[in-house]
Amino acid sequence: MELFQIAAGLLTLAAVLAYLNHHLLRMPPTIGLMTLSLALSLVVIVAGYWMPGISEVARAWVAKIDFDDTVLQGMLGFLLFAGALHIDLVDLAKQRWIIGMLATVGVVSCTLIVGLLTWLVMRWLGIELPFIFCLLFGSLISPTDPIAVLGILKQAGAPRELAAKISGESLFNDGVGVVVFLGLLEIATGKHEFDLQHLSYLFVYEVLGGGGFGFLIGLVAFYMLRGTNNYQVEILISLAVAAGGYAAAMAMHISGPIAMVIAGLMLGNHGREHAMSPETQKHLDDFWELIDEILNAVLFVLIGLEILIISFNLKVLTAGLIIIPLVLLARWISVWFPVQLLRRSQEFPPGIVSILTWGGLRGGISVALALSIPSSIPEDATGYRDTILAICYTVVVFSILVQGQTIGMLIRRQLRREEPAVREE
Repeated sequence: MELFQIAAGLLTLAAVLAYLNHHLLRMPPTIGLMTLSLALSLVVIVAGYWMPGISEVARAWVAKIDFDDTVLQGMLGFLLFAGALHIDLVDLAKQRWIIGMLATVGVVSCTLIVGLLTWLVMRWLGIELPFIFCLLFGSLISPTDPIAVLGILKQAGAPRELAAKISGESLFNDGVGVVVFLGLLEIATGKHEFDLQHLSYLFVYEVLGGGGFGFLIGLVAFYMLRGTNNYQVEILISLAVAAGGYAAAMAMHISGPIAMVIAGLMLGNHGREHAMSPETQKHLDDFWELIDEILNAVLFVLIGLEILIISFNLKVLTAGLIIIPLVLLARWISVWFPVQLLRRSQEFPPGIVSILTWGGLRGGISVALALSIPSSIPEDATGYRDTILAICYTVVVFSILVQGQTIGMLIRRQLRREEPAVREE
């Protein structure tokens, strides 16, 4: 009953805030919902100074929501599957090299750069945070969030080629980032000593295992769809792939996110072309677009509410504000090198590094990973976890509210710069 009440409360709050955003703010849905949710949380915090009971009740209610389980074990599979379902595989294949490099080398290099810079900032401010936990923070903040990115790209009007780069990278680097995070978490919590061979095995097992499993369930679903001519049954099959497939992947300790991306790409392309009638395609698209919108709304409301249970102090807030530009710098470096390496074999539009840097949004997955850090192992980890969570939240709020609100403007400005060059040709 308590789970139902929490879900009902979140859905009701998301509906009310979506209504207010639509009629008053008129911001992109994800940004508007998070803005209003964050504002509501701040009002509750301020009101708590005069009426402590209000903030205590609100904090107790939010504390009941297991954010990392809700996102990583619940919403993520559906959202990644829905996002991949609408990605054109031909466009993705054209950008495979840059996407592959950004999702692997880019994530690892960004993790190392952010980890080192964070460690230096912490030492300068006198905040205790061991280097391995700084690397852990780097691993959870380095991957761009496909949930945030895909939602913003719909509003930005990005060209297909650019959208394929940004969305493709965000879908794949999420799975890679989670694997890097899990490997570093084992070291940070003392479950494993640093062992490059073990980390490499974990990476290969999770990533290749997830990809192979996603292909397998996508193939099974394809044959089931091809032998069915009933859109209700076919939608149910797609739902089983997203829910059952993700649960099975997590049970086998392989990458559920990558499995959902591969399965979604298969059904959204090969399955759509060879196994679905036009009627089924329309109903399937409508169904998954609705699922995507509902879960996105709930997720961004949740992000805004999380500030009620996050501990901030002046030093940690200062660290978060300093680290925001450092994360962007690390992102710029991790994008610039792959682009330069591939310029000889692939043509890139002017300003691509700036767009990919500013368009690399961080969102709910980073917060969920930060919350998944156990607070009891080692003994001092509670303070480390709280510090990482507060800094992570600061970066995520800036990313969604500032980068998310302005990435469309940056893309449109870049398109206007390209138009005179096209006319001259």
